[in-house]
Amino acid sequence: MRTVIAGGHGKIALRLATLLANRGDEVVSVVRNPDHRADVEATGAAVAVVDLEQAVPGDLAPHLKGADAVVFAAGAGPGSTAERKDTVDRAAAELLAEAAAQAGVRRYLLISSTGVDQEPDPDRGEVWVAYIRAKKAAEDALRARPDLDLTIVRPGPLTDDPGIGRVALSKDHLDRTEITRDDTAAVLATLLQAPGTAGLTLELMGGDTDILEAVAAVQD
Repeated sequence: MRTVIAGGHGKIALRLATLLANRGDEVVSVVRNPDHRADVEATGAAVAVVDLEQAVPGDLAPHLKGADAVVFAAGAGPGSTAERKDTVDRAAAELLAEAAAQAGVRRYLLISSTGVDQEPDPDRGEVWVAYIRAKKAAEDALRARPDLDLTIVRPGPLTDDPGIGRVALSKDHLDRTEITRDDTAAVLATLLQAPGTAGLTLELMGGDTDILEAVAAVQD
């Protein structure tokens, strides 16, 4: 497979690129900062430098030519403003979708967040509220596109603990439980080889089910 990862210097993206490259896939990671090139290349991925907040779809589409799938793993990151939650977590996800359409790529994995179906808690601050609303808006916009084979993944609170290869993955609501970034990346890598998950919105938490079995189960 040839996979393009938007937000290629993120913690999940770096793990995913490593997994894909190690299994022999071709990976292109899109980053904003050229100083991140070495970190990304160390995973085995090629690098495309594109600022998703400034680009138009035609800037990104050439990097997607010939891809089998795209993964949106970008995020404004901790410490960013409410405005950037919208320009990255929503607008850049939509930009990737339009660029994928221009490049003829249908398969799209979107990393979203648990809790987007509930009204965000205002006590957590305006940036949190903006983040949840941006993720929800991105989901809605991408679901409305008939030109995507879309899988949405909503992980719970993420940790940097070592992965265990077991998760809880469901089309239904799951209780909020921490999930490692290692296991999240492994689930994404497996979903890329599971076209039967197109059209699904999946909650992902820590759990006891082997990842391959968990992905197979949601396709039943």
